[in-house]
Amino acid sequence: MRFRNILFAAIVMVLITANYGFKADFDEQDWFTYVNRCLTQSYDASGDPKLKKVEISLTTDHFIRLRKTYAKERQEYYSFSLHHLNDFDYFGSTTGGILHFKTTADDIIVQTYNDRHGDVDSMTTVLDIPVKNMEPERLDSLHEAINYFKAKGL
Repeated sequence: MRFRNILFAAIVMVLITANYGFKADFDEQDWFTYVNRCLTQSYDASGDPKLKKVEISLTTDHFIRLRKTYAKERQEYYSFSLHHLNDFDYFGSTTGGILHFKTTADDIIVQTYNDRHGDVDSMTTVLDIPVKNMEPERLDSLHEAINYFKAKGL
């Protein structure tokens, strides 16, 4: 009797694990979490010694946003919709490189602010983001996620 109870409990645990322990595919929230973690962990600020703070994210409305804060409260802000993304490349090695985002036209918003010149707004077609530790698997997953959100926005 005791053996049957232990066997039954073991079978139930295996079935629960098999049913709820694995996900077949990433859902939208999983992709958001992955992209934001990847961008945040991979951003390489070491080439910019005056940089105090960096905020980079993919928003729920499919925008990539990057805000850099420097000494004396100088800020740079970049933003673009994945809907306008034309090309996404990586130049570099596994230790460091550049994520190169290119839009179809001047679709990347660039805003800078400093005490001396105030706000300056412009547009561009290219945003280069310095990154580190970009293994091929991570880059492939980032490509897959970007393409997932780009397809949802079209």
